[in-house]
Order: sequence, then structure tokens, then C-alpha cells
Amino acid sequence: MSEDLTALDTAKPFKQGGINQLLIDLGPVAAYVVAFNILQRIESTKDDAVYIATGVFMVATLIALAYSWFKHKRIPPVLIVTGVLVTAFGALTLAFRDPTFIQVKPTVTYVFYVVAIVGSLLMGHNIWKLLFSHAFNLPDKIWRILAWRWAGFFAFQAVLNEVIRNTQTFEFWLNSRPFVVFPLVIVFAVINTPLVLKHAKEEEEEAQAPAPGA
Repeated sequence: MSEDLTALDTAKPFKQGGINQLLIDLGPVAAYVVAFNILQRIESTKDDAVYIATGVFMVATLIALAYSWFKHKRIPPVLIVTGVLVTAFGALTLAFRDPTFIQVKPTVTYVFYVVAIVGSLLMGHNIWKLLFSHAFNLPDKIWRILAWRWAGFFAFQAVLNEVIRNTQTFEFWLNSRPFVVFPLVIVFAVINTPLVLKHAKEEEEEAQAPAPGA
């Protein structure tokens, strides 16, 4: 869908995924990056490369949503939220001819994640567990640890996006999405994998253990 959507989707307790999900997650942003880098090197499209590529990004995102529905017969809430944000900020970029809108979108998305996670924890709930409990059975303590860790990571990603977009060119910012941001997400997911697998295994063993006196 985009690298920020992939951030939340890949943030599931690290688990091998299929090529279909990878295409859904990375297809649109890959199309965006490729389109921009090609268009800006063509004299006739150079001046409008940002806006044409943004249009490609929007269309690719909608295609990813449709593909997800066709393949899985459902669209996860995370995909819907990101689809709405891509469409909204992309439309603003095209309407006002200002790429700042599409550059700010990842920041808004990350802040949204942080507010949702921290807000749920402060209210005695855990949206992280709600979203990803289908993947692993973990103790509530571990779900809370994961939630706080990812909230902190998304806050870091928001700051990183603002630093890059305010200090670098649009070309650098865009090319950093698949080559800097997404790899950071993968690394962070891998770092959390041992914690998840350890406690998932413990929960599974406890669930399979015979009851006393059985």
C-alpha cells in the first residue's frame, strides 16, 4: 500500500508472508518512486513529474485496495485508513500544486498510529492486541510492551520524515521511502521477533498442557 501502511502491517509479530501481501504493501510506493524517477528525466514531463507520479501513486493505491478485496474478500482497517490518507493528501497535492501535502502524509499517518496506540493503552485497552491477536497468542504484558515499543518507533518515524522533508530535496525524500524507511521497519520487526516467539511458544505450551488431575 505504502511504506507507512507496511509499517503497521509488517509490524505484526514477525511472520513469513506471501508475495501477494508484499505487492499490496509495496506496490504503490514502488510505482510512485519509479514513475517520478523516470518522469523527471524526460524533458516534456520534468516540471510535472511530482504531480503525475502522485496521480500514479493514488491509482496504484486504489488498485492495491481492489486487489486485496479480490484476493482476500476483505480490506483490513489499516489498508482503508491508509487508502483514505493517500487519496486525500494526493488530491490536495494535485489541487494546490504543492508536494508538501504528500510529503506530510507519512507524518500524519505515524502520528495517527501513535495517538491510537497510546490512547487505547491509557484507556485500559490495547489496540495493538486487537489488531494482531489473530497472529499470535501472547500474554497481555507482552502485548503492552509491543504496543509501547511500536508507538515509540512510529513517533521516531514521524520525526524522521519531518527532518528529511525539511532538509532534503523532494527526490531524496521520495527515494528514502523504500530504501530507508521500510528497511527500518523490517529491522525493528526482526528485533521484536525473539520476544514474540518466546512468549507465543510459552502460551501455546500452557494451552496444550493437561489439566491437573487429568
